[in-house]
Amino acid sequence: MTVTIKVFLVDDHMVLREGLKTLIATQSDMQVVGEAGDGTTAWQQIAQCCPDVVIMDISMPGENGIRATERIKQVCPAIKVLVLSVHDDTSYLRQMLAAGASGYILKQTAADALLQAIRVVASAALYIDPLLAEHVVFRYARRPAATTELLGAALSEREHEVVRRVVQGYSNKEIGSQLDLSVKTVETYRARAMQKLGLTNRAALVRYALERGWLH
Repeated sequence: MTVTIKVFLVDDHMVLREGLKTLIATQSDMQVVGEAGDGTTAWQQIAQCCPDVVIMDISMPGENGIRATERIKQVCPAIKVLVLSVHDDTSYLRQMLAAGASGYILKQTAADALLQAIRVVASAALYIDPLLAEHVVFRYARRPAATTELLGAALSEREHEVVRRVVQGYSNKEIGSQLDLSVKTVETYRARAMQKLGLTNRAALVRYALERGWLH
């Protein structure tokens, strides 16, 4: 049986929403279950229909996407928020991840990449637009202190390997396969590293990683 990903659209441009609905309708494993043109209307409706993935714009009239995402995650923590935005500034990426978003993709991205991003965040993994990730790497690659800061966090080599893959969006099962470890062992390394870094969730880990150039 095909698993259907329930998608909710939040964007103040009706033409864009119509285009997204048409695109998603072509996929056998997805369906649009609702839409809204502003953040306030969005989180009120989302609490009732409980979609799997919310495609969220940032700049909207009234309540913006950052605040709407915070509200959605407070009411329905299991819902994944995928940001679809024109903003390629990493400050927006950090704010949306801090609000609880699971992915960030730019509006100029190809349709097949957007569909991939929806599936990635629906599977509880992290997705960051490759173009934006390149900007992050370029910005932080010139900071040699990044590696020093990482080593200073007292992570073991294996903890470092596991955490870097978590940041890159791999699941525990995929990390285990790459490093020849059991899923339980991966979870142990991940929990131990998070404790050493003083972090409590994936969003905080991603922010920490971006600031230190771990995606390089």
